[in-house]
Amino acid sequence: MKTTLRRTADPLKTNADLLVVCVSDPKKLAGPARAVDRAFGGALSTAAASGDLEGGAGKLTVFHAGDRLRASKVAAVGVGGGGTEAYRAAGRTAAGALNGKRAALAPPPKATEAEVEALVEGLGVGAYRFQRFRTGDDARRPDLERAVVISEATTRDGLERVERTVEAVNAARDLANTPGNHLTPAVLAERAKALGAEIPGLTVKVLGRAQLERMGAGALLAVARGSAEDPAMIVLRHRPKGAAPARVLGLVGKAVTFDTGGISIKPSGGMEEMKLDMAGGAAVLEGAALLARLQVPVEFIAVIPAAENMPGGRAVKPGDVITAMNGTTIEVINTDAEGRLVLADGLAHAVREGATHVVDFATLTGAIVVALGEVYAGLFGSDDAWTEEVRAAGEASGDLAWHMPMHPDYDPLIRSRVADLANAAKKRQAGPVYAAQFLAEFTEGVPFCHVDIAGTGMVDGAGTGFGVRLIRALGEGVASER
Repeated sequence: MKTTLRRTADPLKTNADLLVVCVSDPKKLAGPARAVDRAFGGALSTAAASGDLEGGAGKLTVFHAGDRLRASKVAAVGVGGGGTEAYRAAGRTAAGALNGKRAALAPPPKATEAEVEALVEGLGVGAYRFQRFRTGDDARRPDLERAVVISEATTRDGLERVERTVEAVNAARDLANTPGNHLTPAVLAERAKALGAEIPGLTVKVLGRAQLERMGAGALLAVARGSAEDPAMIVLRHRPKGAAPARVLGLVGKAVTFDTGGISIKPSGGMEEMKLDMAGGAAVLEGAALLARLQVPVEFIAVIPAAENMPGGRAVKPGDVITAMNGTTIEVINTDAEGRLVLADGLAHAVREGATHVVDFATLTGAIVVALGEVYAGLFGSDDAWTEEVRAAGEASGDLAWHMPMHPDYDPLIRSRVADLANAAKKRQAGPVYAAQFLAEFTEGVPFCHVDIAGTGMVDGAGTGFGVRLIRALGEGVASER
């Protein structure tokens, strides 16, 4: 989606397949909504009086323009009392009414810069469709190509930032939605290399099986043992001029490109959705690339451990003991608790390479879905100040994360009788907390956050791109402290 800024254009004379106007109070239409109402002979007012036009956030009423406007249709969307989330929801909802390549957005004059940009972002994310494997009529539906933004509240630079963000979120969704036979660790690594070749200053290194063996990445290698596909550890670095020297942001993303559960195999129902078990890795890859593309002055190292978890003849077995990169021994109680194993080596590598503040993103536990559903990710942190930074970045970006507990009294759950740690507890207690406590063991005491996106990163069998916007906001926050 490309954007065009027209500060003083007349919405009624703007060519578009869909014109989007915002409604706060349907009984007091204002700005572009009022102008459309007049052009339609009071149709919006009539709809408001009958209850067909509502002002609640994300509420939608569609009007066909005929020859009264240059646009084919008008989407009147509610924004409630305002705020970025209301405008973001309005954009997403309006996208559902678009069946064409061009949209025009006419927010009210009182909308702030952040609200206007949230409306544009919502439209771009809401218009996303994954059509790579479709044929016939479904494949011929046009994609949104351009959005004309009629507002004096935003700038060209601001809209370009939104464009890039929408591209990154939707690219992460593409990766997550791609079937496992088309997106292996090697294919994910090729995507990373392509980004490195495209974005100035972004370096990409892919560590293969032989290098991982020399590094002692026994946890990642163990997960990959049952698969014919080789594992990879994808490492991205960016050291822009002017970056704050005191803090190096570490981003780690779980990328299990398909998860059968291994020997502890999952039930067959819904297993096809396990192509999405690399949604955290996709978010870190595209979110890190977005920071570099926008030239945010923050130094980062992004580590994406990638593997398939398959029940082959060489697969790791329950009861096996493996050794992670930092020398910690792990008893494998459940081979379907593989995400924390790949993350263990990813976290250890990020810290070893100089990350001073680390956050990981992972579709890790079903229990977090039970606890928080699909609205908030679970946020766990070892350092209060760093955890608050991550939480605030989530609030600012719309990738919401709810602070969950960590406490030394949970440590007995992660101890093994035969090794240093166990990857699953025998007690069915505090599953997401257990996972976070386990991961903290591989961070060498640096400020650490774990974001469990099992509920927010994959909704209704599709990737959401959750985490990309949070990473952008977090990087910008760290950069602002220079």
